[in-house]
Amino acid sequence: MDARYDTIGINYEQLRLPDHRIARQIDHALGTAPTVLNVGAGTGSYEPTDRQVTAVEPSIEMIRKRKASAAPVVQASAGDLPFDDQSFDAAMAILTIHHWPDKAVGLREMRRVTRGPIVLLTFDPSHRPWLTDYLPELVSLDEAQMPRMSQYAEWLGSVTIEPVLVPHDCTDGFLYAYWRRPEAYLDKRIRSGSSSFWSISGLQAGLAQLSNDLETGQWDTKHGHLRDQLEYDAGYRLVIGNQLQGS
Repeated sequence: MDARYDTIGINYEQLRLPDHRIARQIDHALGTAPTVLNVGAGTGSYEPTDRQVTAVEPSIEMIRKRKASAAPVVQASAGDLPFDDQSFDAAMAILTIHHWPDKAVGLREMRRVTRGPIVLLTFDPSHRPWLTDYLPELVSLDEAQMPRMSQYAEWLGSVTIEPVLVPHDCTDGFLYAYWRRPEAYLDKRIRSGSSSFWSISGLQAGLAQLSNDLETGQWDTKHGHLRDQLEYDAGYRLVIGNQLQGS
């Protein structure tokens, strides 16, 4: 059971607040499903409040951080879901699949227990947000842990893929959420809200260069046009495993 968030999830309930615009897109993808399984549920971000949700989370630390009003949670992992076949109308997994030891097994388990759509918020590792100019180690990390977009159809069957544009004031502090607020990456506490910063070396040199470029105006020379954008394609994608035929 992968429970690495027992260690790295220390600030998640403060820094990883679900963004209502992203939540709306996830909710739409879930369709009219009355029962939803949330795999790798963490503290419960993006769980619908108007449906019957069952959460699965391997980390006891994350489970302890769930609010009393959150959905009931089972301590388990994606690769061995303790449910009967086709138990749920829909399933979701939000920014979690890159942590799964065996992604193919986990997604096939989700497909086994789900009659309808499977909604995954993930990242396209072929994308290169500007932060990778300063921290190229992120490229190697994303390529190593993020499935390619083409793999989802192999594991789930028919899929639909939608871009998830990140608002400039996104309340969910995932890795590339601060695309229009580059100064935020210099804050150690803010970095603690993203698992990627716990997983790469060479941070100091890249952050020192970012700090210098912000002070000298070089960042704005290269990327200043982003200051006027309201949303940004940072590479996040909603992968929707379509409903099983006959369900």
